[in-house]
Amino acid sequence: MDDLFAVYDGRVPREADLVTYWFEKARAVIAAKKAKRAGLLATQGIRGGANRRVLERIKDSGDIFLAYSDRDWVLEGANVHVSIIGFDDGSEAERQLDGAAVQAINADLTSAADLTQARRLPENAGISFMGDTKGGAFDITAELAQKMLGAPANPNGRPNSDVLRPWINGLDVTRRPRGMWIVDFGCEASEKDAALYQEPFEYVKAKVRPFRAKNKRDTYRERWWIHAEPRPAMRDGMAGLKRYIATPRVSKHRLFVWEPVTTLPDSALIIFLREDDYFLGVLHSKPHELWARRMGTQVREAESGFRYTPNSTFETFPLPWPPGQEPAADPRVEAIATAARDLVSKRDAWLNPPGGSASELAKRTLTNLYNQRPTWLYDAHRALDQAVFAAYGWPANITDGDILACLLALNQQRAAGKQTKAAVQN
Repeated sequence: MDDLFAVYDGRVPREADLVTYWFEKARAVIAAKKAKRAGLLATQGIRGGANRRVLERIKDSGDIFLAYSDRDWVLEGANVHVSIIGFDDGSEAERQLDGAAVQAINADLTSAADLTQARRLPENAGISFMGDTKGGAFDITAELAQKMLGAPANPNGRPNSDVLRPWINGLDVTRRPRGMWIVDFGCEASEKDAALYQEPFEYVKAKVRPFRAKNKRDTYRERWWIHAEPRPAMRDGMAGLKRYIATPRVSKHRLFVWEPVTTLPDSALIIFLREDDYFLGVLHSKPHELWARRMGTQVREAESGFRYTPNSTFETFPLPWPPGQEPAADPRVEAIATAARDLVSKRDAWLNPPGGSASELAKRTLTNLYNQRPTWLYDAHRALDQAVFAAYGWPANITDGDILACLLALNQQRAAGKQTKAAVQN
């Protein structure tokens, strides 16, 4: 790997999949005029994130003239989504995307608004984070947590509640909350101080230490009682909040839920350090969902869902107003907040009906709800979308393509530091 990284330094990002190296090899051969064109197949993840950089390089030195952006690949047990890409030195005059003639093919294998040109916005920094990466079996059942919580005071005179927290991952959002807890010594506790919390420490010593002892990274191996990546900036940002917004890092439906700040989110979740209904409303609206699906990538397995990241997805997304600059007492802000509260209230009522049996409740998950998408849910989202459209200054019947074009224009204006209105006027 070190040799590969050295040879392709500056050409292929280290985070990119192995398949991308063949795209760069083919591009270099064409640029050297040793070949005229190439055609390669990859999982559709080639369209996004670090992988997409190789397609951007292809467009810099030549162009993509043929592409199938997302096709099922079912063969000998494989069931994935793939992209097929033909490229050359730019001499081919015709372009064909997904079987249709187009004027141009963007690096994300689209032909409309080129969202690969979107830039990260400083105004969105410090709001969204990947959750805590535990790096071992720190998570425990509710029964074990209650046992530890009920234990006598420790040698330091402190209760175990100091180092035990409710814990959630993506399954608790897309399915049903499981009531899990986690042993959490924070970011800086010394081994000596952690050991004073007797039962939690001895549990981690037995369950986590042997696993972490095999890790090649010094900090993970030597500080085995501390989570691998405890996200100190995220924890600092939670101070003073009562709740935060969470969304699964990978999910079929882009879902946003409220979680109490006392609950520690896992790395399978992306969280947002805002506690106002307006902010959740914008995130759960059509403009943000369209943006997230275009800026993210679909996972390899069919029907598994799309990835969401704080940097490429959220930090590029232009909200109606820069975060923290929403106009006070503005009816447009309140309209979004009201629609968001209504959506969450109706959704919570469906998830937890009074008197629901255990078998009935097991079926009532957000994934099942959004698979069914009953009329009342459609109406609630429609009302929210209309409120968000109004905040941007868009017409009620704006098309998906125009939404993305307007968002891209607003992103570029904000990235350039220009003073803009909330809307991109049509």
